[in-house]
Amino acid sequence: MTNSMAEIEDTECMFVIGSNTTEAHPVLALRMKTALRRGAQLIVADPRRTWLAERAHIHLQLRPGTDIPLLLAMSQVILSEGLQDRAYIEALTENFDEFAASTAAWSPERAAEVCGVGAGDIRRAARIYAQTEKAGIYYTLGITEHVCGVDNVRALSNLALITGHIGREASGVNPLRGQNNVQGCNDVGNNPVYLPGYQEVADAEVRAKFSAAWETELSAVPGLRLDQMMSGMLDGSVKAFFIMGEDPVLSEPNAAKVNRGFEQLDFVVLQDIFLNETGRLYADVVLPASCFAEKDGTFTNSERRVQRVRKALDPPGQARTDLWILQQVAKALGSDWGEQSPAQVWDEFADLSPKFHGIRYDRIEELGIQWPCPDRDHPGTRFLHQGAPIRGKGLLYGLDHVPPWEETCAEYPLLLTTGRTLYHYNAATQTRRSEGHNEKQGHPFVEVSPDDARALGLKHGDRLTMASRRGEIEVRAEVTDRVHAGVLWMPMHFAEASANVLTGDGKDPEIGVPEYKVTAVRILTS
Repeated sequence: MTNSMAEIEDTECMFVIGSNTTEAHPVLALRMKTALRRGAQLIVADPRRTWLAERAHIHLQLRPGTDIPLLLAMSQVILSEGLQDRAYIEALTENFDEFAASTAAWSPERAAEVCGVGAGDIRRAARIYAQTEKAGIYYTLGITEHVCGVDNVRALSNLALITGHIGREASGVNPLRGQNNVQGCNDVGNNPVYLPGYQEVADAEVRAKFSAAWETELSAVPGLRLDQMMSGMLDGSVKAFFIMGEDPVLSEPNAAKVNRGFEQLDFVVLQDIFLNETGRLYADVVLPASCFAEKDGTFTNSERRVQRVRKALDPPGQARTDLWILQQVAKALGSDWGEQSPAQVWDEFADLSPKFHGIRYDRIEELGIQWPCPDRDHPGTRFLHQGAPIRGKGLLYGLDHVPPWEETCAEYPLLLTTGRTLYHYNAATQTRRSEGHNEKQGHPFVEVSPDDARALGLKHGDRLTMASRRGEIEVRAEVTDRVHAGVLWMPMHFAEASANVLTGDGKDPEIGVPEYKVTAVRILTS
């Protein structure tokens, strides 16, 4: 996030796109509800009529996979009506001409045809966003899980830059992280192109610094992305997997292909707090790990705030902390790291990472600190890009519509999109073990519009078979006007009817994120 969570309450316009915030981020959504009560205008772009969409001043119920045309059309309205921040564009952006030329082809009328929303609504949304001083963009996986996920984010960045909604309080471009520490995982180097602290593997000086600190020569070759690992299982270049806190059999697309890959591996290790589907089917060794309440350390949340995590009780049975497990595995592989504490590990990370250098355990005992924090006297950074973009000038991108990897046809006439619900979490490794959660939502379902239900002869609660080019599953029909005709929605939490049996191989070519949000399917009824 460029900005802080608390600032959401002071936002005067919230543009929520590709995010069912009240279900996927219910605590953070409380701040959005506060902003609404204080009079903020709300624009929601979402294929479903979510809780926020029902309360939005404008709901752009677009067809999945058409975010770029929508955002280009909004940008065109802003430019054609003179609503842009000319001073900001002139002084603090670059590549404006290419960007402006790319918007010219996308009138609201043309975008309306592609997106399935009203041209008038596109104009109104653009005007509200551009003319409101404190306007923030909030997005999640509905933006990123497309073959054009990177360009979707660039289109949002363009919108914020041309209106000057960057580097200001209660504004910005704000991805809402999907797990409690996914930001922290990325910060410390769980990204194949970075060493800890967002320092590039390709930078020789960076590699030399870490090589000296770790007393070993580091490779200049980046590691593999997850999608490349999945492909590597099938082509034989990946022979073994060490899995921590992940259930790829459920969470990766095209489950049949994923299963074929795991069947070809020589060795699989699972480190987790529960035996998940991947472990049950394929693990040769299971290392029982510790949950959040059983270890010390830090979590870093969506607003870049590094927070302390404190052990409250011992792990049960043979379970051990993640750090201890990794230290023992390293020792067994011939590299004795000793048994440093979490605080010592953090200090090593901060010593080597300029953006984090000033964050130390003694400073975050009471309240976490937001990076960048370059020294011990620095208070942390509430919002980024104040005064000017960190890179000097904000880069505007010329963009165009990128069609989904798979589109509907006569054989597969319905478009399936997937997501999360309030009651379950990701692969549901934890929540499906909870009686209360299962009582609230105990079986897989698919949302079907009343028009499609009538055409198919379906009633609410009927069992149906849903098929794509890759497989089929059985679920119950939930007939609802939350989705438009031609669009289906289902959660990804249920192993017995995994949505990823249906999803395909489309992915963003730059970073490999799968296209979970657009799959062509058909419904078979008995």
